[in-house]
Amino acid sequence: MRVFVTGATGWVGSAVVRDLIAHGHRVIGLSRSEEKAAALAADGAEVLRGEIGDLDLLRKGASEADAVIHTAFNHDFSRFAANAAEDRAAIEAMGAMLKGSDRPIIATSGFAWLTDGRPATEEDKAPPVSASYPRGSEAAIDALAESGVRAAVVRLAPSVHGDGDHGFVPILIGIAREKGAAAYIGDGANRWPGVHRIDAARVYRRALETGVTQRRYHAADEEGVPFREIAGVIGNRLGLPVVSKAPEDAADHFGWFTMFAGANIPASSARTRDALDWAPTGPGFLKDIGGDYYYR
Repeated sequence: MRVFVTGATGWVGSAVVRDLIAHGHRVIGLSRSEEKAAALAADGAEVLRGEIGDLDLLRKGASEADAVIHTAFNHDFSRFAANAAEDRAAIEAMGAMLKGSDRPIIATSGFAWLTDGRPATEEDKAPPVSASYPRGSEAAIDALAESGVRAAVVRLAPSVHGDGDHGFVPILIGIAREKGAAAYIGDGANRWPGVHRIDAARVYRRALETGVTQRRYHAADEEGVPFREIAGVIGNRLGLPVVSKAPEDAADHFGWFTMFAGANIPASSARTRDALDWAPTGPGFLKDIGGDYYYR
């Protein structure tokens, strides 16, 4: 299968590219920089140079592939609504090139705000797009599916962990170092799921290989790890105290990250495991974030 992958040099996308190639698939990878394009080519992929906002280029990549995997997303939270709009436009542009064919598209989403503390399942729909929930990746996929396109999303755990991670856990480590303590909010019982990067990549590939038979897939290992345990590992590794912050004081410690630190977003991946014959094999969340590579 020839697969067009956006975000092909990113944290998740590069793992997807390598996993696809290792299992006999061919990849067209989107890269916006010459340096990263060279690394992508070294992995054995064909390179398409350009930006995710270049919709004509995305249409070209989709039109020349047997399938599309969309992992690109700008995680600059200071312009989240604009990035969400760009993401939706990209999905719509690529999906339009697949109409009338049996070629699938798999986009990327997450677990935030799906439920009110209950473990989210693959049957739970994303909230409607609004000012408070601007991300429209799932809405775009649903619209494509209703128009006859084989379309799905992979929902990624908030921590896609592993050596080289530059996401939420390194942010928490940086905050702990700056503030002199690793913290959680209240009793710290709010839960985060996690998944190792290599296991997440396998979800995308297995979804393609099994025919994209589901609308939503969950890339999550643990259903949810209490945030106080995450803070505990970080504090222990840094030799810092682990403290509770009252909700009204949390922003003084976490700053812009407060909303994420207080999020309670457990998620089940039972249906994904059954549909894809997928079982995580990488290290678990707490074990992995205790690794030396997080604290260099």
